[in-house]
Amino acid sequence: MGKRSLVLVIADKEIAAKILFALSASAAILAVGLICVFLFMQGLPAIWNIGIINFLTGTSWRPTWDPPLYGILPMIVGSLYVTAGAILFGVPIGIFAAVFMAKFCPSPVHKILKPAINLLAGIPSVVYGYFGMVVLVPFVRENFGGNGNSILTASILLGMMILPTIITISESAIRAISPEIYEGAIALGASHENASFRVVLPAAKSGVMAAVILGIGRAIGETMAVRMVAGNQAVLRMPHEFLSGARTLTTNVVLELGDAYGGHRAALIATGVVLFVFILLINALFSMLKKKGGA
Repeated sequence: MGKRSLVLVIADKEIAAKILFALSASAAILAVGLICVFLFMQGLPAIWNIGIINFLTGTSWRPTWDPPLYGILPMIVGSLYVTAGAILFGVPIGIFAAVFMAKFCPSPVHKILKPAINLLAGIPSVVYGYFGMVVLVPFVRENFGGNGNSILTASILLGMMILPTIITISESAIRAISPEIYEGAIALGASHENASFRVVLPAAKSGVMAAVILGIGRAIGETMAVRMVAGNQAVLRMPHEFLSGARTLTTNVVLELGDAYGGHRAALIATGVVLFVFILLINALFSMLKKKGGA
């Protein structure tokens, strides 16, 4: 084979690879687009019929009444409470664990912890939910009060569930920082701890923020585990404390979609639209913060 033929073969392979990568990226974009089209085509008419103000600010969800009432404010507040609690429990622990894994962990210990964290990410939601019912619910009931099926319990459980995402991505972001940055801080007299937390960690803030955003997305979209420890109850009032029960947006859809039809089904799909918009807003906020920080 001559040099010209070899060049043509390599060029053909590069073109084929570019086409394959473009098709893969297009498939992902197409999937997101189809989800958006389905949700908005099915959900927006229901929101207009109910009234966007009544739908978002109403405090009564009574699909069997005549006329039915579809107010999702208690579920929005419940979702925000549970997600905020998960952030409170999961984010600090996840970031500190990532710094430990990247900068302080001995190699033999890292070889044990890393697979354990990966295994934690692969545990099904229903197993987390069962653990929450058997362990966390009695613990919260005995030590904090209430019946244990509460926002606090769901927050602790979701904080555990988002740990693998935050730890793995944050550790990778920290390890991606150039060693010269750390070595320069040490050369200027900083201790290992100060260099790790005050120099390397801020330098990796873009990747750490991405980890937190993905963790928030996991928390706000979780259904089965939350349903098992907090949402499997007819809580139709506004959540007022962390020891009270709550029904989140996701658990509301799961609990009622199987038996819903007509306007009730459309209202549940509209609930999915609100949840989808929340995720879009979170990602938009992350992009704004990333640009503002110049990362």
